[in-house]
Amino acid sequence: MKIISRPINQIAAQQLAEAGINPILARLFAARGIESIEQLETTLSLLIPPEKLTHNTQMAKFLANMITENKKLLVIGDYDADGATASAVAVRGLRSMGAIVDFLVPNRFEYGYGLTPEIVQLAATKKPDALITVDNGIASIDGVNAANLLGFQVLITDHHLPGDTTPNAACIVNPNQYDCDFPSKNLAGVGVMFYCLLALRIELRSRGMFADKPEPNLAELLDLVALGTVADLVKLDENNRILVEQGLRRIRAGKGSLGIMALLKLGGKDYQKVNAQDLAFILGPRLNAAGRLDDMSLGIACLLSNDPIIAGRLAQQLHDLNLSRREIEADMQSAAQITLDNLNVNNQSSISMYQPEWHQGVIGILASRIKEKYHRPVIAFAKAGDGSILKGSGRSISNLHLRDALDLLSKRMPGLIIKFGGHAMAAGLTIKLDDFKRFQSGFESIASHLLTPADLQAVLEVDGALKNNEMTLETASALDAQVWGQGFAPPTFCDEFIVINQRVVGEKHLKLRLKKGNTIFDAIYFGQINFLPDAVKVVYQLQMNEYNGMQSLQLMVRHVA
Repeated sequence: MKIISRPINQIAAQQLAEAGINPILARLFAARGIESIEQLETTLSLLIPPEKLTHNTQMAKFLANMITENKKLLVIGDYDADGATASAVAVRGLRSMGAIVDFLVPNRFEYGYGLTPEIVQLAATKKPDALITVDNGIASIDGVNAANLLGFQVLITDHHLPGDTTPNAACIVNPNQYDCDFPSKNLAGVGVMFYCLLALRIELRSRGMFADKPEPNLAELLDLVALGTVADLVKLDENNRILVEQGLRRIRAGKGSLGIMALLKLGGKDYQKVNAQDLAFILGPRLNAAGRLDDMSLGIACLLSNDPIIAGRLAQQLHDLNLSRREIEADMQSAAQITLDNLNVNNQSSISMYQPEWHQGVIGILASRIKEKYHRPVIAFAKAGDGSILKGSGRSISNLHLRDALDLLSKRMPGLIIKFGGHAMAAGLTIKLDDFKRFQSGFESIASHLLTPADLQAVLEVDGALKNNEMTLETASALDAQVWGQGFAPPTFCDEFIVINQRVVGEKHLKLRLKKGNTIFDAIYFGQINFLPDAVKVVYQLQMNEYNGMQSLQLMVRHVA
């Protein structure tokens, strides 16, 4: 692991500090590309206007016509947190504007991802007039054709990268489609759907639909938008940070959806103190557990519920599923480690793994964990259907665009990959069981061609050292109040310490007392049971620790050099 400090634009840091920003925050913001205080504003009025999103005005007209004609709309979702929140936002938002709308989400084990011909047949049993995809659809060539043959109009809202051909849909809204010049390419699927609702409200307003009744308050959906945006790991650019910050404010004010509030309670988090990391690590996994082990309809129902008793019961089911997911994941990691211990991973540019007993719903998490440990693009496979087919889930490192790599492999070895899709850092694919070894060698060939030895060395970016008088509860509180996440990394610092006390707690974590200069700090190192040497170089985050109603500063150790 190579540790480097993020470069800081000192002029920008000074200007931010002079504008009234906390000097520590000014340094951190400047290191993340912020040059003016205006870039930190999070009022909704600063969102990029919805008409800037290509075809969004046209989409609004389609939807407005369907609402006025009492057409039946069916939302086709996805089985991850982004897809679930996008489905909930679509249903809540469209209903608030008078639409007749229901949702359908594919069970990943029966139907796979997206608007497939099989899902269209299932949708037909609900007799809709139109299908609206959320967080999927841009690759659904065959599914859209099947829907068109049945007379269903298809409206696609998605954010994934398109292939060489786009579906023959009535309308496509996707900031990443070829002809879209929307300034933010980083909207999550839920963000795209939210933007469609903004445009729809403008269209209905122009038609006088709200002349004798109040307009729907779409800000009520922002807790869902924030959750899906953070959980999907899209880059938190200025536009997305506005959406997330506004969603967090609603939750902290006690105005979040009943499902989100119930999930936070089960996760042991005070809703008044929720931050972006809680969306990622408390809410996201519990919501995703439904799609991984059961059916994401459960998660969407939880987010849609307006009954506190029902929302609580559904949240408990999601919580229990997440506990089961953790157990399955731990077993899979143990099995994977046995295999990896017998491999010379350092001589490989990629890792492709398959074991017959692995759970299809958890292979994405497994791939992510292995990628983090070995800093290689990883694809984990599990059996699907009758066992002759393997479903794969991949996670990549920054120097290899995973979807493009799979596209290149499919062209080099036609017929090897049955289907694939995704983006730079994550992708899914399907191959034949008999082709696993061939895929393993083919993907390794692609990865070794695209990656250099330097690319395969893990680099940990930090924000330098902190002075002892900066390492305070007040600093931790100031950091905690900001929106951090993908592309706007949570601050980590690096210092040298003397270890004056260490003990194992909870059977798998180190509780530490670290000394820097004349000051002693409490610290926790999760997932570590091996004792540290007396003198260490530590990468850490500042954390507010609460115990018996008392707050204290704690260092959360991320890495020890």
